[in-house]
Amino acid sequence: MSWQSYIDQSLLGTGQVAKAAIHGLDGSAWATSNGFKVTADQVLKIVNAFNSGTLAEFYTSGMYIGTETTESGTEQEIKYKFIKQNGKAFYVKEGDTGACVFKTNTCLIIAVYEDGMQAGNCNDVVEKLGEYLLECNF
Repeated sequence: MSWQSYIDQSLLGTGQVAKAAIHGLDGSAWATSNGFKVTADQVLKIVNAFNSGTLAEFYTSGMYIGTETTESGTEQEIKYKFIKQNGKAFYVKEGDTGACVFKTNTCLIIAVYEDGMQAGNCNDVVEKLGEYLLECNF
């Protein structure tokens, strides 16, 4: 299965994820849903936090995942409130939206849920895919 298939079928295809991306631990994009842009800097900050166990910056300043285009046409990072870490996963929220970020041995799975979707369902989908990739030595 291609990395894009994991996005399209295993994440978006469940109806529990609105946007998703899979990035290598070096920040490189492996696959992403249409219009969802996560920067290499955002990925590297998340990977460093997983590796170091230092979460203070996320608790005080939030976690940035993805960008959006403002009315003036500039790109702006999307900020989420850091909720918690549970093993290999980080959970963030902002209003009625949020995200789950799961780290495997070789990549990050990033999935966003939107208004009308349940955080727990999104998290379950991401965690299940993450555990599967770990079993496959990814």
